[in-house]
Amino acid sequence: MSRRLTREQQLVAWQSASLLLDYPDEGLLERLDLLREASHQLPAAVGEPLRQVVVRLGSTPLPDLQADYVATFDSRRRCNLFLTYFAHGDTRKRGVALLRFKQAYLASGFDLEQAGGELPDHLCVVLEYAACVDPEQGRQLLLDHRAGLELLRMSLVDMRSPWAGVLQSVSATLPALRGDERDAVRRLAAEGPPEEEVGLTPYGTPQFDAALTDRGASVDLPMPTVRGA
Repeated sequence: MSRRLTREQQLVAWQSASLLLDYPDEGLLERLDLLREASHQLPAAVGEPLRQVVVRLGSTPLPDLQADYVATFDSRRRCNLFLTYFAHGDTRKRGVALLRFKQAYLASGFDLEQAGGELPDHLCVVLEYAACVDPEQGRQLLLDHRAGLELLRMSLVDMRSPWAGVLQSVSATLPALRGDERDAVRRLAAEGPPEEEVGLTPYGTPQFDAALTDRGASVDLPMPTVRGA
């Protein structure tokens, strides 16, 4: 499906998805009309799911949206927005994977401080990076974590989540799954993310940043945390 999109349409789709997947607040509600208009620039397979999300968000009281968002993305292992978590769960390998994201951003001149303190693999951050900084590298990061994206999409669809359409739209901007990718999605759906627990330290600590220059360093990363009320 991605072959039907112009470059401009792809960037609009990713930026819209990034905004719609962020924690809902008054600012997001104020942008819904703009996002609805933007969705009409896109092919039906990409734009229609976004419009469905806009309708759901616009017709739900903000406190209910915020509670639903936390219950969905901050409390369910198969619905979190951190891409490396699907592949590596609570294991030390996740630190290496996160370093790759940060290194890609640094190479493109993308300042993570502008991402609101989120980890570099947060889907909103990746989509914003792909839309506004480096579309090719951003697309590759999405493809590298396609199995996790598809599990997130399937989980949200099964829950009939208001945000399911965002993942349907993002998936529609990418090439159709190949056989090995479909196998990876099936395995991940059957087994879920790895569960090995490790001692974790917050992203952004000196130990984490020092590991950028020491590829052999051991780096521990946090689980997604529930937002404060």
